[in-house]
Amino acid sequence: MKRQFLFVFVLSLFVIQAAQASTPKDTLVMAFNIDEIVSLDPAEIFEFANGEYAANAYDRLINYNVDNVSEIYPGIAESWETSDDGLTYTFKIRKGVTFASGNTLSADDVVFSLRRVVLLDKSPAFILTQFGFTPENVNRTITKKDDYTVKIIVDQAYAPTFFLYCLTSTAGSVIDKKEVLAHEKDGDLGYGWLKTGYAGSGPYTLRTWKASELIILDANKNYWGGAPKLNRVVIRHIVGSASQRMLLEKGDIDMARNLTGDDLKSLEKNKNIKIQTRAKGAIYYLGLNQKNKYLKIPEVRQALKYLIDYKGMAQTFLSGKATVHQAFLPKGFLGALEETPFSLDIEKAKALLKKAGLENGFTVTMDTRNTEPVTSMALSIQSSFAKAGIKLDIIPGDGKQTLTKYRARKHDIFIIDWGPDYMDPHTNADTFARNPDNSDNAKFKTLAWRNAWDIPEMTQKADAAVMERDTAKRVQMYLDLQREHQQTSPFVIMFQSIEVVAERANVENFILGPSFDSNFYRYTTK
Repeated sequence: MKRQFLFVFVLSLFVIQAAQASTPKDTLVMAFNIDEIVSLDPAEIFEFANGEYAANAYDRLINYNVDNVSEIYPGIAESWETSDDGLTYTFKIRKGVTFASGNTLSADDVVFSLRRVVLLDKSPAFILTQFGFTPENVNRTITKKDDYTVKIIVDQAYAPTFFLYCLTSTAGSVIDKKEVLAHEKDGDLGYGWLKTGYAGSGPYTLRTWKASELIILDANKNYWGGAPKLNRVVIRHIVGSASQRMLLEKGDIDMARNLTGDDLKSLEKNKNIKIQTRAKGAIYYLGLNQKNKYLKIPEVRQALKYLIDYKGMAQTFLSGKATVHQAFLPKGFLGALEETPFSLDIEKAKALLKKAGLENGFTVTMDTRNTEPVTSMALSIQSSFAKAGIKLDIIPGDGKQTLTKYRARKHDIFIIDWGPDYMDPHTNADTFARNPDNSDNAKFKTLAWRNAWDIPEMTQKADAAVMERDTAKRVQMYLDLQREHQQTSPFVIMFQSIEVVAERANVENFILGPSFDSNFYRYTTK
């Protein structure tokens, strides 16, 4: 009798679990690798996953059309003007906007938000400080004229739209001054609290964040632009592609964000699944630390660029997820260079190593985030390096571990993808081709700085390009800069990414934009 009861109980439990396989109708559930998230503060956010979070939880002064990036349109700022001398920007702030707290959004919040980025001086601060804002002058360069008007004065007359594009970045997010300062401790401007807290006015509000586990967002029913279609978004941290695919096929999730080529191929005939793709601004590259005695040799840097099986990777596990690209500006940007001068050439690489006195090779390490497709890329590179006598030791780690080491310049080689912070070409020129101060305690810690590449002359060229107001001349300056960079830099730029999302057939209108922080949930339906 007891066995019969147990059988009925287990069978009932199975039926209940099966019935619950589909996700709630008002909830979008996705599997997404979010282990890189270390902060939810817009003044500190500088990774892909939390950039996407900010795009959906916070409003910005202005935005750009994801299908036509040259079209900038109003956000919190309903209109703006630029002075004839190109130095002063005046923004009219939208009335009737409220934060999730219930506080009314005004010019005070905009001024506080932008000043705070400068004062805290976290990783994305350079997006604003490059315009001459400092802790000492920010109180007079970023000001309010009245409750709904903000005036901003930059230090030079830059290329048209450059400053505006920077305000479309996460650093341009508007936060709730009153709510944040209510949690201020020891003059930290609420930083300690906002790392895990929320003070936005976006279409979704933060409900829960558990690091490397879960993010839950709730719809902002009072959103000024109209309430989102779905009541909730649940983002589950699931690393393995096979695990994501299995959950998607079972209906336990609505969307898988990190599937490999093999798993995507296995879904092609599944009528319950559809695939959405979008070319992204992100590029995959190797950073070669110039503090390493081998990697600082020009011939070695050049040899490594001939020891990558670009086509082999693009045709196998990266098929449909990336295209070969070898310049720091992604295709689609003003002045992007599409030439690909490097290919796998073992003999050429050996000749270069011999010229450097390293014909017997050497040993070097590569820090590698333990997720796909980076792991497969690392294994391919390890194999092709070996053909020229270079022993590559792969050091795996999660996003936080590898990034922390990279930012401290303690790596040999680091493999990673990099996405633009805004849609102007200076976004990548600024970090790949500029290094104003190569000292360990430098204020501006660009990617060139992270790899200890001291380039005063190239820095000047990048600085000149961003000031050029003639578009045709500016394009040529970036093309020339990229060609020089390709041949001399300690960056092995390999691919431009294609974001691929596998969705259940009933999911509609999940917006994929050209950048990591232009993916939007607001219009999604099921």
